[in-house]
Amino acid sequence: MTANRWLGLATLTVLFASSAFAQAASPVGRWTTIDDETKKPKSVIAIYEEGGKLFGKIEKIFPEPNEEQNPVCKKCEGALKDQPIIGMVIMRDLKKDDDEWSGGTILDPNNGKTYKVKLSIEDGGKKLKVRGYIGLSLLGRTQHWVRAE
Repeated sequence: MTANRWLGLATLTVLFASSAFAQAASPVGRWTTIDDETKKPKSVIAIYEEGGKLFGKIEKIFPEPNEEQNPVCKKCEGALKDQPIIGMVIMRDLKKDDDEWSGGTILDPNNGKTYKVKLSIEDGGKKLKVRGYIGLSLLGRTQHWVRAE
């Protein structure tokens, strides 16, 4: 094999590897949320890009047998009040900011409250650090979501 062919092959390998890494380093995709207390899966959130911003929609929930199987957002206000939680867009308007996504909001359907939110990728794209807060990022709570299969 000539040197030019080796160089071409090496360049293609680097391009494919960096493309795969770029995809893994994006929050776009399906994520499983984990309950802070029970450590059991709580829901699957589909994060998608629209108009250069990220949004997240509840795709699936994992209620306990004694819980409502198709819950509505009883504590939400406005247009979301009493709407089905499955299919609800809970994350809106995040923009890329260096190695994180911020500037958007996240809704907690359990209490109907909306918080500012920051996202960052961890563990080679396998985990998503989700920081919801009021005012300053110091005043908030962090969850780690895992990429859904």
